[in-house]
Amino acid sequence: MTFSISARCEKTNQLGVAISTAVLAVGARFAYAKAHVGAIASQSISNPYIAIRGLELLQNNLNASEVLAVVISRDPDRELRQVGIIDKNGQSAAFSGESCEGYCGHLTGHNYAIQGNTLVGEETLTAMEVAFITHKELSLAERLLKTIEAGQEAGGDNRGRQSAALLVVDNEEYPVVDLRVDEHDEPVKELRRIYEIANRELYPILKRMPKLLDEK
Repeated sequence: MTFSISARCEKTNQLGVAISTAVLAVGARFAYAKAHVGAIASQSISNPYIAIRGLELLQNNLNASEVLAVVISRDPDRELRQVGIIDKNGQSAAFSGESCEGYCGHLTGHNYAIQGNTLVGEETLTAMEVAFITHKELSLAERLLKTIEAGQEAGGDNRGRQSAALLVVDNEEYPVVDLRVDEHDEPVKELRRIYEIANRELYPILKRMPKLLDEK
């Protein structure tokens, strides 16, 4: 019931997820990332433990494909799940279960995993891939946002729109971007509006927050 991208920036090693769906509060349950470890989108009939345990396995130096094999094998309802994983080195892996609803699929490449279900069609995924690949000059947050904007423009979720989220981690244990739209007729557009406000009013302040190195 969702379209998303998990990705890594090749310039900064930032990791993140951008996601949108036609159900409430997608950012609370479907998007996960940990600095210097990886980023995971767990969706369709979501199993949050796929992402939670997946990040633990990534932290133990398994790569994206190895992690995917483990977490999917442990889930008896795996055919209901959809997962996109990116590891700290940019390796990607994705899975779309045979019981996912509507049009369902995924696309992977170095530094990205794109996935969606209950979509209007394949054009949502291909538009997202083109957007991510062609905007390498942008920050990861901006690049992820442009990617889900492209997915929405291409049709997105065929049931409608309700929530969206943008999550990016860098060097700290807290995210550098964590924005959510939880109930809106145009969640991706609203996420863009909030992101632009955050760029002006929030992120300059966050640059002055304590850093991990300050504790050492």
